[in-house]
Amino acid sequence: MANKGPAYGMSRDVQSKIEKKYDDELEDRLVEWIVAQCGAAVGRPERGRLGFQVWLKNGIVLSRLVNSLYPDGSKPVKIPDAPPTMVFKQMEQIAQFLKAAEDYGVVKTDMFQTVDLFEAKDMAAVQRTLMALGSLAVTKNDGNYHGDPNWFMK
Repeated sequence: MANKGPAYGMSRDVQSKIEKKYDDELEDRLVEWIVAQCGAAVGRPERGRLGFQVWLKNGIVLSRLVNSLYPDGSKPVKIPDAPPTMVFKQMEQIAQFLKAAEDYGVVKTDMFQTVDLFEAKDMAAVQRTLMALGSLAVTKNDGNYHGDPNWFMK
């Protein structure tokens, strides 16, 4: 990830439009679901886009989330004992989550790109992916979903 200076002109306009799609109320609902689904051990992020991004950035919370949607003994993502500190390992962990979410049934058009989360380029896309995953979990009704079913559309 290269250091980037401030955006100007059209680049700034495009980034501004992307940032306006981020929903703070949706963030609260997603945090509540992730904590209900994974347990209090995942902690809680600081409020706001940056806090949400930092909380999810290393991929561990996302991996725990997708693993919690599967029955014991068939967890799709391996979670390391210590959270990864190297950039490529963190991005690899996010990529494993994305693969597991796709295998779970989230369609490609609802998926974010690793860079969207890792560099906070499009946190609204991250929200869309988590909403799609939650909606699928509620719809499957296989007993692995925890939380209020009204948080997501079937």
